[in-house]
Amino acid sequence: MQNKGMRAYADAEQYIDAKRNFPMRDVVFELCAESIDACVAAGNGGADRVELCSALSEGGLTPSHGLLQEALRLSKVPVHTMVRPRGGNFVYSEAEFSVMREDIVHGLKLGVHGFVLGILRGDGTVDIERTQQLVALAAPYEATFHRALDDTPDLSQALEDVIASGCRRVLTSGGKADVVAGADALAALVKQTAGRIQIAVGGGLRLENAAQLARVTGATHFHGSLRRLVPGSVQSDGRSKPDEYFVETEDIRTMLRTLRSA
Repeated sequence: MQNKGMRAYADAEQYIDAKRNFPMRDVVFELCAESIDACVAAGNGGADRVELCSALSEGGLTPSHGLLQEALRLSKVPVHTMVRPRGGNFVYSEAEFSVMREDIVHGLKLGVHGFVLGILRGDGTVDIERTQQLVALAAPYEATFHRALDDTPDLSQALEDVIASGCRRVLTSGGKADVVAGADALAALVKQTAGRIQIAVGGGLRLENAAQLARVTGATHFHGSLRRLVPGSVQSDGRSKPDEYFVETEDIRTMLRTLRSA
């Protein structure tokens, strides 16, 4: 069976040549996907896992039953599902919290491999108690605390709170608009973890900045959508064709090579 590193290369000879030329870092790349095509590309490109969501324009929401079911059927890699009932902030009512619990139960029934979630209190701090309840409900599957962390007033304390909640992984851009601006903060968070939790670098990860971010942050987990935009246009009959996004399998392979050789 091919190992994770080899999957990013066309064949075994190419992989061996790469290993000879430079040492390979052991990294995990997660593709953020909102379509079946992206899930398929993730498997074909050698991604380690998929974070499945809808409405990336909103930062990602809980995917529909049909999307989740088909992704699980067609994906060659583990699928972790977003649990976020609406856009906007991460302070949820009791009714919304009930929806989140039901979405986790539903995901477990369908056979998902992990959950991505996050709850804050009104003052912006991590809601440890309710996050613990979701983590316990999702067990034994992994829970990732998403970029709600970046909305907290104190990243260092928020990281400790997330660890206390039982999450095994946290997705963050270092409290900034994107991972480039947050690179130094991400490096500090990685150091603070001392191996207690995985920091997944995500939010503006691109092929052109991946190597530098890997070196600066010292992280081993990375997250990105790698979407390419096909701009909309006005057709000859006057109707508008909307923007479209797609994921290239080769972009995933390139990202893996870049991260592993950084």
